[in-house]
Order: sequence, then C-alpha cells, then structure tokens
Amino acid sequence: AFALAVLHLLGKRVPLSLKVFLTALAIVDDLGAVLVIAFFYTSNISVISLLTGLGFVIIMLIGNKMGVRNILFYAILGIGGVWIAFLLSGVHATIASVLAAFTIPADVSIKESTYINRVKQSITKLQNITSTNASILTTAQVHVLEAIKKDTNSAIPPLQRLEHAMQPFVTFIVLPIFALANAGVSLGVDVQEIFSSNVALGVGLGLLAGKVIGIVGITFLLVKLKIATFPQGMNVKNLVGIAFLAAIGFTMSLFITSLAFTHEIYMTQAKIGIFAASILGGVIGYFILKSGNEADE
Repeated sequence: AFALAVLHLLGKRVPLSLKVFLTALAIVDDLGAVLVIAFFYTSNISVISLLTGLGFVIIMLIGNKMGVRNILFYAILGIGGVWIAFLLSGVHATIASVLAAFTIPADVSIKESTYINRVKQSITKLQNITSTNASILTTAQVHVLEAIKKDTNSAIPPLQRLEHAMQPFVTFIVLPIFALANAGVSLGVDVQEIFSSNVALGVGLGLLAGKVIGIVGITFLLVKLKIATFPQGMNVKNLVGIAFLAAIGFTMSLFITSLAFTHEIYMTQAKIGIFAASILGGVIGYFILKSGNEADE
C-alpha cells in the first residue's frame, strides 16, 4: 500500500504496467512471508488439529466445485473450521486465511452481457408497474428489485464481494490497530547503539539491498531465459525503481519481527531497521522513477 502510494504521487508519468507489476510483486512477497511463517515459526504441531483444518479446506473446495456461492458458507467454515483448527494445531493461523481464500469462488455466475440484458428487462418491468404514489413499494416492485439484486450478486464473484465488504473494516480498523500495536519504537535507547547493531543493519540491508538484488536479478534471469518478458513501459531504470519501492516493508515485516524476537531491545532494533530501509527505499525509488519517466516524456 505504501509503495503504491509513492507511485500514485508520480501520477500519469508512471505507466499502468508498472503499477500492475508492483501490485503482483507485493502479493507474491506477502505469500512468501506467509510461507516463512509456516516453515520457520511453527512448533509443537498437533497432527489431528492440522488434519481437521485441512478437512474443512477440502469441504470448502467441494462446495466451490458444487457451485455453492453463499459467502456465509465459506465464512463459517473458514473461521469456525479452518482458522480455529490451524490455531489449535500450532501452525500459524495466517496460513489458514490463505488456504481458505483459495477455496472461495472467484468466477461469475452470469456473463456481463447476460447481466445487462436481465437488468434492462427488470427495469422495463419496473417502469410498467403502476405506482401507488406511496412510500411503500408494491409486491410486484419488490419482486423486480429482488431479481435485480439476485442478478447483481451473480454478476460479482463471491471472493470479490467478500473483499469489497471487508475492505473498509480492514483499512480503517484492522490495519490502524495493527500499526498502533506493533509500530511503537521507544527512542529512550541509544540510537547510535541501535544503528551499530547487527540486528538493525541486517534487517535494513535485507530489505533495501536484498529486495533490489533479488527482484532485479530474478527478473533479468527470467527475461534472459525467455521465460518472461518486460511489460509495456518497463525498462531497466523503472525496474530498479520498482525494486527500491518494494523495499518498503511494514505489515509483514513487523509481524515477522514480533515472531522472531522476544527481547524488547532486539525488536526495537529490527523495527528501526525496517523504518530506515522503508524510508530510504521509498525516497530512492521515487527519484529513480521520476527521473526515468521524465526523460521518456
């Protein structure tokens, strides 16, 4: 989100392909972080609970294949089944959310053209119904509006409907609470000592240098092997700029920090390393993209 906000500051000078590339990169990066949590921060696994959770995942997959599109079905099994079972198993419950999301239908029930025709027919019916000039609708009007509502729900994939419904709650409640709970850094400690520590330097360089070397290196390797091609508008300078923006770490970086360190001083050092790398990555990436795209204009 922060990296995309920096791209937003550049406006139309940045091609849409760069925004799509960075968004896809952020998704893969978060999935990688989830795998790190699963493999390195899981202990004392309860096989029975884990198998129970996987059983609920299979039930959700079967429901998907059978055409079940009720979000409540996936919410109840996802939270009450998969999430609780994974929580009790010892495997970090974050994995449950990812697995559950993969089982929710992401395709539409009716095509866009079919939806438009149905809505037009419903609107025509609604216009032909004699109005009572009262604040209460007639039964016929309610039936038509319910039909439009049903068709609208069918035209939107359940996964997208769920994402849209949750977005305000996540944006304005979950993320601010997470940030307030995890981002606090006490400046009462010796700042010079923190920046000279291996933890702060390691985390900072891991984000700043590691992301840039990894993203640029892997991308060039895939292009050279002809496994992938640069998207339209992408060049070497833009790729380096995007790689620096990808160094902006906040949510998952802080989350893994809370799992990796138990001593307060180490957590503080890691957080300062994250913040320093994020600020530097954002500033460097902004100016690289700004200069590169100004030259192209």
